Amino acid sequence: MKINRELCDVCGTCVSVCPVDAIIVSEFKVDIDNMKCINCLNCLKVCPIKAITEDK
Repeated sequence: MKINRELCDVCGTCVSVCPVDAIIVSEFKVDIDNMKCINCLNCLKVCPIKAITEDK
């Protein structure tokens, strides 16, 4: 998964749905630990501003 930081408003919605705690909020930005990410797409589905995309 990849976060478009220009769009992301750090609302935390993605953090609340990640089953493996792969999304971290720090210093007014969101990061995804792709080593932990299981590609469930929950974060992508719930992002209200579509700031998360599949990293291909």
